[in-house]
Formats: sequence, structure tokens, C-alpha cells
Amino acid sequence: MNTFLTLLLNGLSLGAIYALIALGFAIIFKASEVVSFMHGSLLLFGAFTIAKLNDSIGFFPAFICGVLATAGVGLLVERLLINRLRGAPLISLSILTIGVDIMMLTELTRRIGSDILNAGHPWGGDFVRIGGIGLTENRLYAMITAAVLIALFFTAFKFSSWGVAMRATAEDGETAALMGIKLGRVSALAWIIGAGLAAVAGLFLVGSPTPGVTPGVHAVALRAFPAAILGGLDSTGGALAGGMIIGIAEAMASGYQEQLLFLGRGFGDVVPYVVMILVLLVRPSGLFGTKELTRV
Repeated sequence: MNTFLTLLLNGLSLGAIYALIALGFAIIFKASEVVSFMHGSLLLFGAFTIAKLNDSIGFFPAFICGVLATAGVGLLVERLLINRLRGAPLISLSILTIGVDIMMLTELTRRIGSDILNAGHPWGGDFVRIGGIGLTENRLYAMITAAVLIALFFTAFKFSSWGVAMRATAEDGETAALMGIKLGRVSALAWIIGAGLAAVAGLFLVGSPTPGVTPGVHAVALRAFPAAILGGLDSTGGALAGGMIIGIAEAMASGYQEQLLFLGRGFGDVVPYVVMILVLLVRPSGLFGTKELTRV
């Protein structure tokens, strides 16, 4: 039972990080209907920037600069590419983000090289015990930070003018534009928030038990993508639920891998996609996604 509870807690902490990434996917999609495949590079860029600035200005200033720099990259991509190509087929815009992702990943990989960069987390690899269950402080702070950021987002999403504008844009962009809502402004802010959340997730992903910043961090966003799809790509609440489900499933599969050897070694790495496929077979729009009806 203790093993199960430990895996469950670690799964929830990992799911909180996945939820931040998946929420970024969902925000960008709701505002611009573009699936951002460059989230992995944004996440890696944020962690890389924090690690590089940590020695010179300290951890917390480096963290703020890393988040702001990553948000700035998201804004540049939206202003220089997405906004200028507004009206182009959405699949083309999504493929465009793949191209940006490849270019960013190539440059970041060249700069990192074979090194493992330390992001300088002040809590290091310390553990805390919660009811006899061990958890790294990094994952504990990840859960707390994710809870605060997600709560702030949903508050703003429900009560702020930007949240109202985003909901209207997601419901019917053309009508929203006719009513005076500036679609470009909504999209730009969504990319800023989505990129900033990726940087925050990147900070905790490169902390204990992960050794540090390596190009492999980029692949984590690909495991968070099923969380967004699972919950429903146009559902911000679904991103939270999907992140938790994927995090728990991955932690359980990795923890009980000896009992799951008949499925092959490394099954924990593919379990997010297995869960996604199983859910989509039952609910093609995701758990909380909007169902689209087509008259034939």
C-alpha cells in the first residue's frame, strides 16, 4: 500500500507539471485554433535560459527572466508568423510551428552540447515526507506552483475581459470580431501565457529527480500533448484532468514495470499515448472536448 501511495503522489506531482504544459496547448488552441507543436522547444528554452542566468544573477531573478524571455518568444512567433498568416489553412499554421520547433531545438541542442546544465534550484534534491510518503521538494513545489497558477488562470478566464473575449472567440470568432473583440490581441496574450506556462513547467522538469537541463527535456512536451488531447484540446479544464490522468498512469506504469514486463520494457514511456488512444476510441472529442455535429 505504501508503494502505491508513493507512486500516486509522484504521479500527481508529475501530472501537475503535465497540466501546465497541456493548459498552454489548450489556451493557444482556444484563442487561435492552432495546435502549437513548438511547446517542447519553448519548455527547453525556458529551462536553458534560467540555467544560463542563474550563476550571474541568482535563481529567482533568472527564473523571472526565463519566463519573460520564453513568453517573449511566444509573442514573436504569434506576431511575426501566426498573425501575418491569419486566414491560411489551420493545418498549415500547425505545421509551421513544427518548423519553428525544429529550428529552436537544433540551436538549443548545439548550445547545450553534451553538458547537463544545472538550473540552480535552491531546494536541490531534498526530500520531504508526507504521511510517511517521500517526495522531492522540487515536485512538491511544482504541485503548489501549478495549483496557484491554474487557479489564477481560471479566475482570470472567468472574470476578466480577456477571459470573456477568449470564450467568445472560441465560440464564434467571426461574430466576436463583429462585436468589436480584437482577435489578434486575444491570440497574442494566449501565446504569451502558453509560452510562460511552458517555461514554468520546464523549471520543475529539470529539477530533482531529473539531473538537469539536457536536450531530452524537449520530449517531455510530447508526453504532455496526449494530456491535452485526452481532456479535449479546446477545454482548459480538460487539460488539468488530462495532465493528472497521464501523470498518474505514467508513474504507475513505471513503478510496477516488473509486473508489466509482458508489455515490454519502457512501457511507462508510451503509456500516455496508450491511455490517449483508449479514451479517444470511446470519446473522439476527448473527455471534456466540444462535440461537433455535422449534418450530412
